[in-house]
Amino acid sequence: MSAPKTVPAIIRLRPEDDVIIATQPIPAGTVLSEEGITTQQDIPPGHKIATRNIAAGEAVRRYNQIIGLASVAIPAGSHIHVHNLAMTDVQMDHAIGADARNVEMVAEPASFMGYRRPDGRVATRNYIGIISSVNCSARVVRSIADHFRRDIRPESLADFPNVDGVVALTHGIGCAVDSKSESMRIVRRTLAGFATHPNFAAVLFIGLGCETNQISEIMAQGGLAEGAKLKAFTIQDQGGTTKTIEHGVNQIKAMLADANAIARQPIPVSELVVGLQCGGSDGYSGITANPALGHAVDILVSHGGTAILSETPEIYGAEHLLTRRAETQEVGEKLIARIDWWKEHTARNGAEMNNNPSAGNKAGGLTTILEKSLGAVAKAGTTNLRGVYEYAEPVTEHGMVFMDSPGYDPVSATGQVASGANLICFTTGRGSAFGCVPAPSLKFSTNTATWKRQEDDMDLNCGTIIEGEATIEELGETIFQMMIDCASGKKSKSEELGYGQDEFVPWQIGVVT
Repeated sequence: MSAPKTVPAIIRLRPEDDVIIATQPIPAGTVLSEEGITTQQDIPPGHKIATRNIAAGEAVRRYNQIIGLASVAIPAGSHIHVHNLAMTDVQMDHAIGADARNVEMVAEPASFMGYRRPDGRVATRNYIGIISSVNCSARVVRSIADHFRRDIRPESLADFPNVDGVVALTHGIGCAVDSKSESMRIVRRTLAGFATHPNFAAVLFIGLGCETNQISEIMAQGGLAEGAKLKAFTIQDQGGTTKTIEHGVNQIKAMLADANAIARQPIPVSELVVGLQCGGSDGYSGITANPALGHAVDILVSHGGTAILSETPEIYGAEHLLTRRAETQEVGEKLIARIDWWKEHTARNGAEMNNNPSAGNKAGGLTTILEKSLGAVAKAGTTNLRGVYEYAEPVTEHGMVFMDSPGYDPVSATGQVASGANLICFTTGRGSAFGCVPAPSLKFSTNTATWKRQEDDMDLNCGTIIEGEATIEELGETIFQMMIDCASGKKSKSEELGYGQDEFVPWQIGVVT
């Protein structure tokens, strides 16, 4: 019987860093001989310890990057966090394209078992969707979907085993917003993106009738037209709630046979589009799950696939690491322009970019948005940045791309799916309960404590990297295979638990009147 492995109490990420990271609770007065320091306070796991005396106003580095300025003098061995580390405006050297390189593509790309739609689009799931144009039609949309729920009416889909389900996508907006505003254009672009998503075999659009967000305008902006696989109607035209529900149920029944007729077939991984998310991040996110996912992204890109990085406020302070990988000057400048827009947007609304990290992020050891962003961009691997897209804009490039979005996970993931993501990979340190219908969502824990606490929500524990039981590269390969398996039909934990419909949250940026 082999002796249990001893997990190191600390991790040093770079020789140049001014901090080390605790991997377990460290009491005050503990001598850390490898660093030649003694802890001055109790240090929680995932939190930072000063490795030298740091003067007030001096920059503090992690990942060999500035994460803030010391707000007071910090003695060596001290706990570094919100009480003594302040945000700073770092002037980045964007050096567009400086680190761009040729990506070596694999000779024989992998494949997964997916669905090929008649028009050539590729799906990883086979749902029928019901989408509300406005909050006023949400109850009707949910009632129609409830008629086909396998958990309460198993007989409704018993003859259609290839249909993953009938799902309701409702939201709280759609009216009291200028019909010609940027906000409404974004909402309509999002709804059109879902209506045409390959994971939907067919879709119903249902409105109230008098709302600002008219279905005809959604269709016109998205270049959509009614047909056998896309139907649209309103409660007012149908004559009320009861008649609309009955009509909707009949429309779905008429769509089921065609939806069920499709079968999975081998599809090149180049058709896989993966949205990258992190939520409830902690001090381990940039050490374990995010770089492991980044390695999986590098493998995916080498097979011709696509990964979408988002959450613009959560790359702030680390955008220079992406612009240096921009494939063209235009791509780099587009990313900088989105950062500048967010700076203006937050200032205009009396906020600041450093209102992120959240309370949970801080409890997990993250102090400033600079620190959080440096860990977050690790999800994007090391390949070139090949495109920058607006929120919910269709992604057409293959490789690693960026889509502008808020850092709020449901809003960000909604935009990625609208842009074409047919799979989501989500890392979490504090613990997340998340799904994203119609795209399956895989969740990766950054540490073993969260894995043990929320194992029914997590698909993989990346805390084994800290414990020396796995490497970043090994788990990256595991994650890549999990992408293939999930895209081929293996259910993720969030799917098993029924998550996904309530997490549909289009971004609304305008004034509600």
